[in-house]
Amino acid sequence: MAQHESPLDNLLDGYRRFREGDWAEERERWSALAEGQSPKTMVISCSDSRVDPSQIFDVTPGQLFVVRNVAALVPPFETTPGQHGVSAALEFAVQFLKVREIVVMGHGMCGGCQAALTQNLHGNRLGEGGFVANWIDMLDDAREPIAETLGTTGREAERAMEMAAVKVSLANLRTFPCIQEKEPTGEVTLRGAYFAISDGVLHLLDEGTGEFAPVA
Repeated sequence: MAQHESPLDNLLDGYRRFREGDWAEERERWSALAEGQSPKTMVISCSDSRVDPSQIFDVTPGQLFVVRNVAALVPPFETTPGQHGVSAALEFAVQFLKVREIVVMGHGMCGGCQAALTQNLHGNRLGEGGFVANWIDMLDDAREPIAETLGTTGREAERAMEMAAVKVSLANLRTFPCIQEKEPTGEVTLRGAYFAISDGVLHLLDEGTGEFAPVA
């Protein structure tokens, strides 16, 4: 019986191309990166396989400090015991790497935002959708006005939820003492962004108007 090629085999083929291409051609840059990193920008984006910040912004390793999770969410600052992954990454980026900008990037066709809108995972057991449901609960308040005016299905409602999620994460970032200290002085700038999978267009949030505008 013929054996099927595994996904790992494809990754290893890519690794070999990397070793023979980019790594071999830019040994000096890789050697410098081995000594440390100094990215100026942190990007918080979704884990969705279709949304790769490095590809979208066309940057090389060492330029972005990236955190990816379901729906690109940032929980509010809290001091309760636990393993706070996003908070730890934010703390490291701001306090140790001294990043100057933090970009929260939502995206079109986001499964996490769709689940938040429909609430179809509510009540699921942990390991069967419950972890996702608990995570996206932080979008409940943003969901209500969208559900009331646009419903809970269809691209208009989903897009509104996806963009609202970016604003929720920005608001939650501003509950962190390090952001409260550094944003007013200009040491750190927060930005909201939205990438439309369907047409490949990046939008930036104008926090004054609350609207997302496409980047020319």
